[in-house]
Amino acid sequence: MFVATAIVGKSRISFKTQSERMAEFVKRRFRISNIQHQEPQADLYVRIQDGYGKPFDEGPVHISASDHSVTFQRCDYHMVSSRDYSSAEIHIYDEFALKHALINLYSSWLIHGARGLLIHSSCVIHEGKAWMFAGQSGAGKSTVAELSRPRPILSDEATFLYIEENGRVTVYDSPFRSEMENPCELEEAKLYGIHYIIQSPDVERISITPLDGFALMLDKVFYWRHDAKETRNMIALCKKVVQQVPSYQLYFQKNDTFWERIS
Repeated sequence: MFVATAIVGKSRISFKTQSERMAEFVKRRFRISNIQHQEPQADLYVRIQDGYGKPFDEGPVHISASDHSVTFQRCDYHMVSSRDYSSAEIHIYDEFALKHALINLYSSWLIHGARGLLIHSSCVIHEGKAWMFAGQSGAGKSTVAELSRPRPILSDEATFLYIEENGRVTVYDSPFRSEMENPCELEEAKLYGIHYIIQSPDVERISITPLDGFALMLDKVFYWRHDAKETRNMIALCKKVVQQVPSYQLYFQKNDTFWERIS
C-alpha cells in the first residue's frame, strides 16, 4: 500500500493506493511531505483504485448527489466524495482519468469552502510577479508557458488561485499539469494580471474592465455545475478575483515578444 501526504498550497492531501502506476503518478506530480508512513493529518483524503472503465471518449461527467455523498462518473473514472469534498474514493482507468478526477475533486473542495479556484490557464512568474494566461481550448496557454522559459512556470493547464483573508490573490504551484510535470521551483507568487490570449500577427495588450474580465473568467473555471449553492460560491469567487486583479486581452505571436508588453 502506497500512503503519502501531498502539499498543495496551504492544504494537505492524503493519498492511498495499491497501484504502483498511480503511486508513481502522485510522486511525479505532487510535492510529497517528508513525514510519511503515519496516519496523516490532512484536509482531503483520497483512495485510488485502478482497473475501471475504458479510455476517455470525449463524453461528459455525470454528477449526482445524495444527503451524504456526491458521485462523479465518466467512462474512464468513477468517484464518490463526501458532501464537503474532503474525502473521496476514485476508481480510474489511467493517469489521464486520475488527473481529471483530482481536478474535479480539488476544484469542488476549493469552491465549497470559498477558498479559491482552478482556472483553465497557464501562469508564469516574471520578476517575482505571477501572470496568468487564459483562453479557449487551443488558444495557446501551454504555448505561452513554453515560450516563457526559463521563467518559473506555476501551471500549464490549471492555475490554482487562492484568495487570502486580506483579499490578496495568490497563485500556488499547481500539480494539475499537462506537459510540464515537474513542480515549479517556486511555490507561490502574488497574481498581478489576468490575460485572455488571442493569437494574432500583432502584439498588443489591452486593459479591460472587471465586468468584462468576470464574463470571460466564468467559463474558464474548472467547475461542473451540479449544485446551486456551489455555483453561487464559484461566481462570488470570480467576482473577488477580478475586483483585486487587473484583466487584459493579450494579442500575441508564437514568440516571447509579448513579455515586452507586460510590466
